[in-house]
Amino acid sequence: MKTFDIQQPDQALQAALQQKIDNLNKPKGSLGRLEELAMQIGLIQQTLSPTLSHPCHLLLGADHGIEREGVSVSPREVTWQQMINFTRGGGGVNMFCRQHGFKLRIVDVGVDYDLSGYEGIINRKIARGTDDFLYGPAMTGEQADRAVDVGVELVDECYAEGCNVVSIGEMGIANTSPSSIWMHLYTGTPLKECIGAGAGLDNEGIRHKYSVLTQAVHRYASESHSNALDPIRYFGGFEMVTAIGAMLRAAERHMTVLVDGFIMTACALAACELYPDAKHYMIFAHCGDESGHKRMLDYLHAQPLLHLGLRLGEGTGALCAYPIVESAVRMINEMNNFDNANITRYF
Repeated sequence: MKTFDIQQPDQALQAALQQKIDNLNKPKGSLGRLEELAMQIGLIQQTLSPTLSHPCHLLLGADHGIEREGVSVSPREVTWQQMINFTRGGGGVNMFCRQHGFKLRIVDVGVDYDLSGYEGIINRKIARGTDDFLYGPAMTGEQADRAVDVGVELVDECYAEGCNVVSIGEMGIANTSPSSIWMHLYTGTPLKECIGAGAGLDNEGIRHKYSVLTQAVHRYASESHSNALDPIRYFGGFEMVTAIGAMLRAAERHMTVLVDGFIMTACALAACELYPDAKHYMIFAHCGDESGHKRMLDYLHAQPLLHLGLRLGEGTGALCAYPIVESAVRMINEMNNFDNANITRYF
């Protein structure tokens, strides 16, 4: 796997940023999380006047071999059907990208369908879906490396266009299953507490999903594994490993990363297992309705911006949270301070 140079942002500017925030014409701390976000983005960009430039949303699509085990209420063809729907502007992700001014890049990294004839889909297909991890690794080491490289390439393309803030979404039927296993293996949370309804499983469906994933984890545990990369290759989807590569490259380039729901938080978790300082570049957009999401956020000591009961995926939660991030940047740049507003300090 490619190596990254990711370090915590230089803290030397922190005092000056705090002074600027505290001198805005408001009581200290009265804008709460907005002040924290302004500080975080200022440190990421190493400036007292941070900006949000050319925001880009990566929508990554891929299929999962584990879907064949009946762990999802939706069949795998929904992946390619939705990918086509996105090209027509008809998805939730399309609406929110339009609303908030994000450039949407729809990328096929592993859909089990030929999408090459559809305008608007970027073809970076690694394979037509992963293998079924109930019986062995979902992907080869070479495929995992390629997925990471694709994530790097996509972020580099955004960066070349002046982008400094990126959000990532996914479309992949059954991708809550590898996410649950990553959560279990990386956090030590009992597997049962990591598994939820996904797109809408009933209680019997959840029990079946737990049985299948338990068998897969037992098989994995019976083999020899030595590092944090092993769960990524063994259970991950191509869209998920691509997202890890994208997150790490964005952190390396000092870009702000908006992290979406359960699946993207699992990718952020895996990324931070590899490079802990990557977390400094991440803003966790929301706590979704999928069982286990809050526990995973707690493990990461991440405070989400929104609690809206979302569980659609596609990066929709990250996009919904963007106006809050925008407000934080506008606050530090556009509010008057006590000196130029001729207001008596009242705290």
